[in-house]
Amino acid sequence: MRQYPIWNIITACIYNSAKSYGVKETGEVEIRAGTSSKNSHVFLKHCTTHRQHDNGDKEFRFYVDGQLIKRAVLHKGESLSKGQRLYCITFFSLIGMFYSLALK
Repeated sequence: MRQYPIWNIITACIYNSAKSYGVKETGEVEIRAGTSSKNSHVFLKHCTTHRQHDNGDKEFRFYVDGQLIKRAVLHKGESLSKGQRLYCITFFSLIGMFYSLALK
């Protein structure tokens, strides 16, 4: 199996098991809602990015509709134990985001 800095795991009621795929630098997802594939409308877009800095640090960012939600840096030489999570900085309150979206 290939190695990717971003790994997406998707679960849905239509699958018997989870589906997954890797991303090297930028993964964009457009989520549509409606009654069918032909009668659906953009609900939201989310994007996950990975960049390697000149000093070897890896930076990950997660955006919803272009708004930065979370940012994490994995410093060069740093490793995480299995199950350990990256330290993330949350930039935007999800509750505030949903409230502001409801006002639009």
